[in-house]
Amino acid sequence: MVATRRAEMVKETRARLIRAARTAFAAKGYAAASMDDLTAEAGLTRGALYHNFGDKKGLLQAVIDQIDAEMLARMRAAHGQADTAWDGFLNEGVAYIKMSLEPEIQRIMLLDGPAVLGDPSQWPNQTACLRTTTQAIQRLIDNGTVKPVDAEAAARLINGTALNAALWIAAADDPHAVLTKAVEAFRQLAAGLLRTAG
Repeated sequence: MVATRRAEMVKETRARLIRAARTAFAAKGYAAASMDDLTAEAGLTRGALYHNFGDKKGLLQAVIDQIDAEMLARMRAAHGQADTAWDGFLNEGVAYIKMSLEPEIQRIMLLDGPAVLGDPSQWPNQTACLRTTTQAIQRLIDNGTVKPVDAEAAARLINGTALNAALWIAAADDPHAVLTKAVEAFRQLAAGLLRTAG
C-alpha cells in the first residue's frame, strides 16, 4: 500500500515536471527556460527535477519521449485511414513530415532537441522507429508491393528522408512552401521502391 502510494507520487511528480517543461520549452525554447521557473510552475523543487531526471537535459529527453509517443500514435492513425498497406506506409511518412509545421514539434523536437541532444537519428526512440519501418518494408516486399531490397537499408533511407524533410521545414523561412516540395519529393523517392512504379 505504501509502495503503491509512493509510486503514484513519483509518477505524478514526473508528470508535473514534464508538463511544466513542455510548456516552457515550447514557449521560450530550451535555453531560455529557467529551471527555477519551471519547478516553481510545477509547484516542486529543483531537487525533484534532479531526482527524477538528473538535469535539465534529462527533462528535455523525457519531454521529447512524450511528444514522440504522441506523434507515433498520430502516424498510426494516418496509416489506418489508408486503403492499402503501401498507402498506409506513405501516409505515416507524410504525417510525420507535416507535423513539422506545428510550433511545439518544431521548437522542441526539431530545433532544440538536436541542438541539445545531438543527431536525432541516434536517439533511442529512432531505433524503435527504424525497427518498425524495417518490418513494414519487409511486409511490403513479402506481399509483392515493393521490389526485393534490403529492408533495413530501405528503412534507414526512408526514415532519414522524412527526418531531414522535417528538419528542413522547421528551419525554413517559409515552412509551408518547403512542406509542399518536401512531401512531393518524399512521395517520388518512396515510389522508387515499388515493384511497379505508380
